[in-house]
Amino acid sequence: MKSSPLSFLLCCMPLVLFSQNKFEQEISIAMSDFPEKALALVNPYFESAKRIRFYREVDSLKTSYEVKFKKDRLYYSVEFSDDGTLEDVEFIIKKNDVPEESWDRITQQLNDTFEKVKIKKIQQQYPLLEAPPKQRIKDAFQNLILPDIHYEIIFSAKKDSRFMSYEGLFHANGKLLKLRKSLNPGYDHLLY
Repeated sequence: MKSSPLSFLLCCMPLVLFSQNKFEQEISIAMSDFPEKALALVNPYFESAKRIRFYREVDSLKTSYEVKFKKDRLYYSVEFSDDGTLEDVEFIIKKNDVPEESWDRITQQLNDTFEKVKIKKIQQQYPLLEAPPKQRIKDAFQNLILPDIHYEIIFSAKKDSRFMSYEGLFHANGKLLKLRKSLNPGYDHLLY
């Protein structure tokens, strides 16, 4: 049976659409199941921390490890790759914590794209980029506003008369870096 370019395109289309969505499941794990390399890097910050929880996170693209805890009135999340390499450090903030010029640019982009937007959560993110992991973690725990940080915004929005959940990643200056639909974690049973 011969296949045409059109049939090939139709078969690949779901893969392209799938990669633009975020399907994520967090599985609680014991500290002993967390990568040793990652634990050694973040362990010094557990002093005076509360509610320390360890997770293995499986999404549509990869598996990673994450530790979440509360320290100095902030809720932190430190994410590592499958081999224990630091990926990013995040903590929850309010919109007033985002510089006004950046926030205005973020909201303008959202309002230009969607009919109605409701912000659910904002996180200040310190991606590893080129900084050494120890320095990047230190920067995050000092809450430094650096020119290379990101803001991860979880929101629901109305588009084409339907509400959907989204995750947007914005540069420190407010420029949109990535936008994808986010499937509610309550739908885990559909994926597994």
